Amino acid sequence: MKISDNAKIVLEKRYLSKDDSGNVTETVEALFERVANTIAQADAIYDKNADISALSKQFYDMMTNLEFLPNSPTLMNAGRPLGQLSACFVLPIKDSMEDIFEAIKQAALIHKSGGGTGFSFSRIRASGATVNTTGGVASGPVSFMKVFNMATEAVKQGGTRRGANMGILRVDHPDILDFIDCKKDSTEITNFNISVGITEKFMQAAQNNEDYELINPNTKDIVATLNAKTVFEKIVDNAWRNGEPGIIFLDRLNRDNIVPGFAEIESTNPCGEQPLLPYESCNLGSINLVEMLKEENGKYEIDYKKLEVTAKLAVHFLDNVIDVNNYPIKEIDHMTKQTRKIGLGIMGFADMLLRLGVAYNSDEGVSLGKKVMGVVNKAGRQESEELAKIRGAFPMFDQSIYKDGKPVRNGTITTIAPTGTLSIIAGVSSGVEPVFAYVFIRNVMDNTQIIEVSPVLKETLQKRGIYSDDLMKQIAKEGTLAHIDGIPDDIKEVFVCSHDISPEYHIKMQAAIQTETDNAVSKTVNFQNSATREEVAEVYMLAYKLDCKGVTIYRDGSRDSQVLNIGKVNNGEAPPAPIQQNITPRPRPEITMGLTERVQIGCGNLYVTVNYDDNGICEVFTSTGKAGGCPSQSESTARLVSIALRSGISVEEILDQLRGIRCPSTVRQSGLKCTSCPDAIAKVIKKVYDLQNGIKQVDKTPAKVQGATVEKNVETAINEKMFKYCPECGSPLEHEGGCISCRNCGYSKCG
Repeated sequence: MKISDNAKIVLEKRYLSKDDSGNVTETVEALFERVANTIAQADAIYDKNADISALSKQFYDMMTNLEFLPNSPTLMNAGRPLGQLSACFVLPIKDSMEDIFEAIKQAALIHKSGGGTGFSFSRIRASGATVNTTGGVASGPVSFMKVFNMATEAVKQGGTRRGANMGILRVDHPDILDFIDCKKDSTEITNFNISVGITEKFMQAAQNNEDYELINPNTKDIVATLNAKTVFEKIVDNAWRNGEPGIIFLDRLNRDNIVPGFAEIESTNPCGEQPLLPYESCNLGSINLVEMLKEENGKYEIDYKKLEVTAKLAVHFLDNVIDVNNYPIKEIDHMTKQTRKIGLGIMGFADMLLRLGVAYNSDEGVSLGKKVMGVVNKAGRQESEELAKIRGAFPMFDQSIYKDGKPVRNGTITTIAPTGTLSIIAGVSSGVEPVFAYVFIRNVMDNTQIIEVSPVLKETLQKRGIYSDDLMKQIAKEGTLAHIDGIPDDIKEVFVCSHDISPEYHIKMQAAIQTETDNAVSKTVNFQNSATREEVAEVYMLAYKLDCKGVTIYRDGSRDSQVLNIGKVNNGEAPPAPIQQNITPRPRPEITMGLTERVQIGCGNLYVTVNYDDNGICEVFTSTGKAGGCPSQSESTARLVSIALRSGISVEEILDQLRGIRCPSTVRQSGLKCTSCPDAIAKVIKKVYDLQNGIKQVDKTPAKVQGATVEKNVETAINEKMFKYCPECGSPLEHEGGCISCRNCGYSKCG
């Protein structure tokens, strides 16, 4: 198999079978054999004489050639005891305590099985409304979101994937203002992405600066009115600050509802690309467009015939997944098989454009996106019609919008999903996103740096005779080729990264691909940090005008700087630079509590004590073991950290400075969990910080806390205070595909 070393690491960490001691017991090839054999078995349900072996070989070849990969739960669980193969689910939440907590239980079972969940909280009565059974008052949707959030925090997903949720509230719900603001505090509701469910009526009112009505979800009575433009600006303001909430256009989701007479679509999965009815799940997979290219005389072109053949085989694969899947609850088993929705998408789109010499932010690029997805959608539907001839149409076909046409096996065929981990395995760009960065600098244990370069860029620069390590380091530092001397303009025009592309072209591409996609398109519009609220508003309006089904934005660095942006700044301008002044550390408190941990370093053991009081972490002490070490340097580091903490410097900033510092002595020993004394100090500070903020880590070793023994229950996970670096490997995170992911180790906030 032609996979990279990084892909092997991700597969070993997240996908390959392991024994009870955590040792890998499966090869990469065996993984794909396991998946192919399991999925092929479904053919025997419809044809006792089916050649399962031949079909399994086709599936195996398609995956090992990296032409197509199914969603992560299928790779992880097919042919294994868990057997849960779906990526995303939507659960209903009705307005009663019994129904709410039943949904929490069902969500926990889904998270345990490796899936993500979407919810609409729009049916829950507003805060302050009367509760008839008790005569009390309701606490409202946001309060119950916090309960769901804590339940997710408590569930560890089969040891491989972390729980992810989407929370949606209709814009005409009486609590909509509270919902829009519910993630202003970055420490709350950390296991949810949130989106406002927008209606066409609301958008028209926002454009006309008119009032709109808030509706009691139970009685359907009008309870109040709000100015739509003011609410729209509030959504924009919060999205500008930290990327949330996103928006979805509910009327458009239901315009494409295949069974509109049966139920209404109220929610999507955690990344926004899969609208589902209550209790539906969806099985996703993506075609690698780089493998759909053919080369002749050094020039590339799309092999549309191969693309069609691959799309058809992928649809056969995904329809089989529905039958061999082990669903977490019976309601999902039933409903999924009623509509048999699948979601075939693409990945490597940006890399394909680079090979073709087409700029992502060009009309040609947009047209090509529409054309390619059109071929996938058409071929996929043809295969679904062929499957229906043998297996029958999906059971609700006669109640569907397709009832007067050809029978079709699957209610929906295509979806553009984020492919963070899958694209790492395939070694290509994620989904339909532009390339996030072309050059990465990776630190390794011998205190050297390895330059990792996009293969397409490296090949192009080498052909021009201008490739060098110094140039690559400059690109890594700048993050873009746009302003670097010595690179020809024709290369700069094609090799654009996410931040080089105007928000308008992000939306144009999303809208073009949406026209050829049954479900929706998961994509993030990445803004530079200097972007204004007005630019965010323009993108939201453009998404509305171009008939997108939703939109997610992220302004670079906005979440890191959220604490500095409290309240609105006059005229939308940035706050003035702070006046420099002498800072006096607050006095050391009389009484503190803390944690002492022994950490193995390259020259022995280092004992790190981190103490805190009611105001947070306030001091750090170190001492070395008998084997020696660098006591003076460790002590000086601890003293400076203590002064910085009591002077108001953020813990995150201190961690950024200490983490990853390397000592030559660590190179001589394998298996060390830290790279130097400062790195060890940072790890213990982080654990105490996480304990204070209710974050859980995987380390279960008892730790000493001021003479008492406590259980370290700090499961390393991204929360809203860690938006810049991966919590598992420390590499920079990328905001794309409607989610946050790490290209280095495959970590994803959305599971």
